[in-house]
Amino acid sequence: MISILDAACDRHLFAPWFKNREHWAAWFAFLAALFAIEMTEEQASVYRACTGREALPTTAATEAWLAVGRRGGKSFVLAMLAVFIACFRDCRQFLAPGERGTIMVIARDRQQARIILRYIRALLRVPLLAQMIERETAEAFDLDNQITIEVHVASFRSTRGYSIVAALCDEIAFWPTDDAAEPDFEIINALRPGMAQFPNSLLLCASSPYARRGALWDAHRRHFGRDADPVLVWQAPTRVMNPTIPQALIDQAYERDPASASAEFGAEFRSDVESFINLEAVQACISRGTFERQPRTGLRYLAFTDPSGGSSDSFTLAIAHRENDSLILDCIREIKPPFSPEAAIAEFASTCRSYRISGIVGDRYAGEFPREQFRKHGISYDVSNKSKSDLYLDLLPLLNSRRAELLDNPRLAAQLIALERRTARSGRESIDHPPGAHDDLANAVAGVLASNLAVRSGLRMFTYPVVGSRPGCEIDPKTMRPIERERIRWLKVN
Repeated sequence: MISILDAACDRHLFAPWFKNREHWAAWFAFLAALFAIEMTEEQASVYRACTGREALPTTAATEAWLAVGRRGGKSFVLAMLAVFIACFRDCRQFLAPGERGTIMVIARDRQQARIILRYIRALLRVPLLAQMIERETAEAFDLDNQITIEVHVASFRSTRGYSIVAALCDEIAFWPTDDAAEPDFEIINALRPGMAQFPNSLLLCASSPYARRGALWDAHRRHFGRDADPVLVWQAPTRVMNPTIPQALIDQAYERDPASASAEFGAEFRSDVESFINLEAVQACISRGTFERQPRTGLRYLAFTDPSGGSSDSFTLAIAHRENDSLILDCIREIKPPFSPEAAIAEFASTCRSYRISGIVGDRYAGEFPREQFRKHGISYDVSNKSKSDLYLDLLPLLNSRRAELLDNPRLAAQLIALERRTARSGRESIDHPPGAHDDLANAVAGVLASNLAVRSGLRMFTYPVVGSRPGCEIDPKTMRPIERERIRWLKVN
């Protein structure tokens, strides 16, 4: 049987993509380790440096994890592995009549999936392999050996029910978190049963590293540098895997943000990013099976909104009340883009009136626009005096002490658990969602529970105009007068 290194050298197969073979030397070492192919001394040296191991592999890996710097060539190698396994590994003896084995390539979003799909299409178009294609669709290739190559977007729901010959997961450290609290673990757990029928199935997960959490970090912590471990973990900076990336570009990135660059290009897990809210703390506060609480007489309800313009982020609303020492979340609403902001505000105003709420608190988004629109529906709009990070800091002790009762909403739970605490070089901390994710529901819920905390202390928020008069204040270029701003403070009331 032809090896993947033979295929990479064959001019009738993949050799046209490896004209400068010295640039791919580290990847050839990885592929030799993955399939237990005899290594040269140079490849063995690269293997030991990138795995922390001494003993060379003697059997092909069935599970491997790649922590490789950005632009290192991960997506192309995953595509080549998908094509090689699909075309040169015969799995028909493990398939029932009419059943198809799947090579599943999973990307973080559709844009990344299209990149991998283009690589796969180009590799399959070589004459020796093109004749194997029975059918091509927008996201899959059916081959004449009962194998299908499919590209999927990361979702633990859509990856179930397949007979999986190989699962190749791209940028797993950055998979979105809106559908599951721990999407990487959820998807891996959904994949494993589908791989059980193939004794030589392959699970390969590749990504630039990020925070010290998640499936990639867990695999690195458990298996990196351990000889004879069946799980292969490979960690390498960008220029080790792809020396064509200019060093000057990497140096500039380190100068701008050393912590980010060490992860993006140095393949080091970030120590300045950590989880903010514990999974168990959130789960302990969820009222299972309670999706919304109806308005009750004799209770005072408060509302908080996180507005959006309707094109990218969701427009969210949260309503809550206090009972003794507990803060109860009653209602959450989310309108996903695209939508009309005016229609969303009309809907939220109607919801607020059903809870006898005449005033709402929100952030400073879009200046006067949301305030004006809510006023049209008889709802006053006060601007929160707390940043998003401050709201999350108020929320944390409520969850840890189980003083908050949340609704059973998977998206809310996922967003809360995904929140990250980041420390800047100045030492200043911030709490926000991970890259590419959202926290619109979490922000609204944190805001409404923080508002209830303030009311419990006998505080009320007042908004009042202040004209900037100190030297150096901003001047309106049209009127040449100091710009009038709003200030907000919480005052003790009887």
